[in-house]
Amino acid sequence: MRALLVAAVGLAAGLAHTAPATPKIRTLYVPPPGKIAAFAQDGPLIAWFAKGKPCNTVHVLSLANGLQVPLPTQGAAHNVTCKWEVRSTVGLALAGTSVLWTLRESVPIPFDYLVGAAVADQRERRLQEVAHTKRGSGLWLGGIAGDGSTLVYAVTSVDYKDEAGCLAGTGSCELEVAGGGVYRVVGRQPELIAGTGAAVAVAASGTNVAYVPTSTVGKEGRPAPDLQVDVIDTSTGKPISSIAPQGTPIALALAPHVLATLEQTPLGLRLAWYVPETGAPSGSVPVSHAASPELTANDQLIVFRVGRSLRAVDVTTHRVRTLGTTAAPPIGLSLEGGRLAWAENVNGSGRIRALYVRGHG
Repeated sequence: MRALLVAAVGLAAGLAHTAPATPKIRTLYVPPPGKIAAFAQDGPLIAWFAKGKPCNTVHVLSLANGLQVPLPTQGAAHNVTCKWEVRSTVGLALAGTSVLWTLRESVPIPFDYLVGAAVADQRERRLQEVAHTKRGSGLWLGGIAGDGSTLVYAVTSVDYKDEAGCLAGTGSCELEVAGGGVYRVVGRQPELIAGTGAAVAVAASGTNVAYVPTSTVGKEGRPAPDLQVDVIDTSTGKPISSIAPQGTPIALALAPHVLATLEQTPLGLRLAWYVPETGAPSGSVPVSHAASPELTANDQLIVFRVGRSLRAVDVTTHRVRTLGTTAAPPIGLSLEGGRLAWAENVNGSGRIRALYVRGHG
């Protein structure tokens, strides 16, 4: 394993554990010049995908001691990650010291390359190409997530109801959900979590995973979410609960005792939260129609954003408050304990920023 590299910039902000009454945005770390395409965190570790020359790299940094590892290891030949031309969103998930990321391409057919590595095994893991035709048949990626020892991704398989008839021009070219599931990355291999089916969104907390099942196939074969959220224990494969939102879930976050959804209803967007152990509803608030389809949560707060405005809902008081405004669109907004962190690119270079929050404010 290559030697650990000591981070060059001080991490005093990363060692703070208490939140001021009015949280202030701080800079956790400034990498070498270059843009950041994705960000994630888990416990005292943060990770980011750096677009750069001669190679794209994924970095894992400990906020506890400043030690840093770049991934994946370069051998005699360049890996997939190194020379990938990043044209669109990169997905990134961190679980302990293991990292999973996605590399997206639209030609010759749309696909997401699922790639990973770990501090203990820095070789690039080429896990799966999730690809579909431009008509929509094939595999669709539903999302990735990580927490603790759990690193997962969701897939939906779409196929023709009558492929032979469609190709011959004698039958329908209608598409349907043909399979899929939630996969857990174990070592260098993905394993289907028993009991899971096709999914369009996934979130993880400890050994628990919440996912939104796929209901139907929409325009251009795109999988559509079901009006349901299922929670399963990946260590046993046993279902924990099933939740019935009032609207279509378009974003999902899971904490040990809170499951949050952003739901599209006929009257607008609402942010709702539930007890993952039972599926019972706990509360909801209306939010701006301009809210981005992304959530992050702990057991006290649910954080969402409207543009560059960071906002939090206290799950006990139901109070919504503005936490701050970022200098650029936040990348990988993530709440770990009381540390809300993200990456942002300003003047062509990336930086990691954070603020420390608490509930019942």
